[in-house]
Amino acid sequence: MTINWYPGHMKKTKELIQENLKLIDVVVELLDARIPVSSKNPQIDDLLKGKLKIVVFNKFDLADPDILESWINYYKSKGIKSIPINCLTGEGVNRLVHEIKVTAAPIIDKLKDKGMKERSIRVMIVGIPNVGKSSLINKLAGKKTAKIGNKPGVTRGKQWIRIRKGLELFDTPGILWPKIDSAEVGKNLAYVGSIRDEILDIEEIALSFVDFVMKNYPDNLIRRYDVAVDDKEPIEVLDDIARRRGCLTKGSEIDYYKVSNILLDEYRNGKIGKISLEWPDVE
Repeated sequence: MTINWYPGHMKKTKELIQENLKLIDVVVELLDARIPVSSKNPQIDDLLKGKLKIVVFNKFDLADPDILESWINYYKSKGIKSIPINCLTGEGVNRLVHEIKVTAAPIIDKLKDKGMKERSIRVMIVGIPNVGKSSLINKLAGKKTAKIGNKPGVTRGKQWIRIRKGLELFDTPGILWPKIDSAEVGKNLAYVGSIRDEILDIEEIALSFVDFVMKNYPDNLIRRYDVAVDDKEPIEVLDDIARRRGCLTKGSEIDYYKVSNILLDEYRNGKIGKISLEWPDVE
């Protein structure tokens, strides 16, 4: 799966980051806890140019807790702070604010030593579309300050947001890389909804997802859909799910489009259980 999806606003986002990075004290890189590799833009590290960074694992409540813990330990071994967060409920946000202040303290102290007026800590939040940036900003600010949508790439433009905890946030729209060559990355982004369903073969994506879950989390399928998975092909399991959910045409044929959308929606909403799609390579 090769996906070319690089709207003009994403090119502008890259330029915004480059132009404003000199103003930033701490960068918060927001990743999807279920796909920490696939939801990481490989261009970001080059763009950040050694800036102080905190990694945030959003939607941690949807991830396999054991695998998430492995990711936290992995980043710790690299000397990078990482924090699990639920941007919808706000769980973990106070800890993030604390870590931002701790991380930025040497910079602020240096300004004080030079006799400069104390100012707010300047933070940039970066991440791919639909990873939760607007929701995080709203929780940090304690009020609705940025538009939230259920479609990737809904946020536009540039905005500084001053919030009550002594932080100034520079928000950028989600940014993907120009071309996604890895089939694995493309599928993972599609599974979690970071690429618009309209440009995908949703039935192919759903079948591939069933195959992954059968191999790694078979009990989740059994519990959610009351289907057997042993000695079955993914298409047979998808057919069984379709019948269980009444996804049939008037001629009693399987409605693959309907069942595919149901399956992916239920995964994205956590109804199939806590499922991680990637885990760290630990030497």
